[in-house]
Amino acid sequence: MKSVVITGSARGFGLCQAKKFKELGFNVVISDINETNLKKALEELKKINPENTGAISVVCDVTKRQDHEKLWKEAKEVFGTVDIWVNNAGVNSPDKPVYELTDKEISFILDVDLKGAVYGSAVAFAGMKEQGFGQIYNVEGYGSNDAMMTGLTMYGTAKRAVTYFTRSLAEESHDLTGDKVKVCRLTPGIMITDFITHANGDKTEIELPEKTKKVYNILGDYPETIVDYVVPRMIANDKNDADVVWLTGLRAFSRFLFAPFNKRDFFSDTNKK
Repeated sequence: MKSVVITGSARGFGLCQAKKFKELGFNVVISDINETNLKKALEELKKINPENTGAISVVCDVTKRQDHEKLWKEAKEVFGTVDIWVNNAGVNSPDKPVYELTDKEISFILDVDLKGAVYGSAVAFAGMKEQGFGQIYNVEGYGSNDAMMTGLTMYGTAKRAVTYFTRSLAEESHDLTGDKVKVCRLTPGIMITDFITHANGDKTEIELPEKTKKVYNILGDYPETIVDYVVPRMIANDKNDADVVWLTGLRAFSRFLFAPFNKRDFFSDTNKK
C-alpha cells in the first residue's frame, strides 16, 4: 500500500490533503510543530477508511533538517515506503512593507517557506533515490508567477525561490535518477483558510482590505474543493517537473467573467469556517 508524508498538515490545506489521500487508499503521515493540533488531526484521520489505511503523526519543525530526517525515518519504519512527500508547511507575511518587517519576521518567512521546502526536498530526495522511486511536491503561492503586491514582498520572494528550486531539483533528478524520482509543483491558488488572515505563525492577525476580499471572493475556494481536484491528479501523475494547478488561467478568467452573477462572500459571519 502506498503512503504519503505531508508537512504542516495538522489543519487547513495540509489536513484536507491528508484526508483525501486516506480516503483514496493511502497510508498517511501528518506532521506539524503544534502537538495539540496534530493530536486532534490524527484522531480525525483515523476515522477515514480505517479498515484499509493507517495514519501516524510526527512532530516536525520544518526549519530543522534533522526533524525532516526523523519524519522520513518514522514514515519508512511504519509504512515501508514513502511514495509521495508534500512540502506543505508555510507561514504568511505580515501585511507590511519590507522596511517595516523585523529581522525576526523576515527570517521566519524565509526559514519556513523556503528553507523548509529545501530541507524537506533534500531529505525526501535522498530517501527516494535510495528506494528507487517517489514523488516530491512543493506548494507554490503568491509570487511564484512573479506577481507583486505591497505587504507580500517577502512571502512572494520565498515562493518565487521555491518555484525555481523545485524546477532545478527536477533537472537534477532527471540527471541523477532518470526521472525515477519526480520533483513537482502543486499550485492550489487562493485558499480560504486562517492562513490568509494570520501571519507570524498565527501570532499576528491580518485585516484584509476590502479590495483584497473582493478578489478572494472571486478567485478563492475552500481547501476541501481544491483537494478533490488536485490529489487524484497528484496520485496519477507520472511526469517529472509536473505542475498540478487548480486555479488555471481559464478558470480565473471564467470566475471574473461570471462574478457579477455569482456572488460569493467568504468573509461574512455566516460563511466563515
